[in-house]
Amino acid sequence: MTGWAVAALGAGTYLIRLSGLLLRRRLTIPDRVRRLLDLGATALLAALVATAVFIQGEGFAGWARPAGVALGALAAWCRLPLVVVVLVAAGGTAALRLLGVS
Repeated sequence: MTGWAVAALGAGTYLIRLSGLLLRRRLTIPDRVRRLLDLGATALLAALVATAVFIQGEGFAGWARPAGVALGALAAWCRLPLVVVVLVAAGGTAALRLLGVS
């Protein structure tokens, strides 16, 4: 059952991406709609990050994880390499947990 579901989702994703290429010249999307689609994608990404950062299981994940993500975001904002961003975020979280912050 799982294999079929993965195959169906993969095929659906491929067809959606293919339809964008095939319909590019046939559809004209107004600039306002494009702007709203960009904002919608940003909002979905922010919601995904928020749930991954703040929630673990059925409750609050604690303060160490959001602080580590904030440190990683600061490192990314400073345009550090991705490896350094990940190490800063993980190291910050680990250091806070060693200090007893949950």
